[in-house]
Amino acid sequence: MPHAVSRLRAARLARSSKPFLARGGPRGERCAGCRLVPSHCICALHPVVPTRAGVCLLMADIEPLKPSNTGWLIADVVPDTFAFGWARTLVDPALLTLLADPQWQPYVVFPGEFVTPERVVTEVQTSVAPTGSVVKRPLFVLLDATWPEARKMFRKSPYLDRFPVLSLHPEQLSRYKLRRSRRDDHFCTSEVAGLCLDLAGETRAAQTLETYLDVFTHHYLQAKNQLPADLEGVAHQQLRSLIT
Repeated sequence: MPHAVSRLRAARLARSSKPFLARGGPRGERCAGCRLVPSHCICALHPVVPTRAGVCLLMADIEPLKPSNTGWLIADVVPDTFAFGWARTLVDPALLTLLADPQWQPYVVFPGEFVTPERVVTEVQTSVAPTGSVVKRPLFVLLDATWPEARKMFRKSPYLDRFPVLSLHPEQLSRYKLRRSRRDDHFCTSEVAGLCLDLAGETRAAQTLETYLDVFTHHYLQAKNQLPADLEGVAHQQLRSLIT
């Protein structure tokens, strides 16, 4: 069954007045399952890791159409991944229903420097509170867009204002190579999700997502340069060890 980002992509394509032409591959063919050119398909390495945490992707208009979008990888790995297109004047009722679902505690993931201090948190409640009572499942709301778009989305989404803002302070630098930010402390959506999962105690899912991104990036760049993928490379071996 297609996951949430795949369904959102199909819906976005259905609304397009002209076809979206992604570069790469003879006549632009890409695998429907992983968006890579068929010769570099990674569907056989598709990992799924059950998690208590969930991810809600708010995606800028054409993000679901981009082959380099890494929100797709999150939906591959994390079963409870939800995806919605963002628009300033329209809000999907299903998104509001999800955010109001009592099983979830939404955390809007965004830099704390842009938020009033009382909304900012740096930790995530685990499945058991200090008193022994069960707490809600964490739902990480990620703004999947370029940085300028994400700032606009954050400012113009008042339905998110009642939720805490999770501010990440990772020590490592971004390893994402497909779309380069001018700043090394800007992370791709998949990397952000991995950091959130780690905070939630979902270590295996975080490691799997990180390694899956490395494998995807390798295949993407090798295909772009018309080179074969190294199926015995370190990232491939690590991913196989995590999903077996």
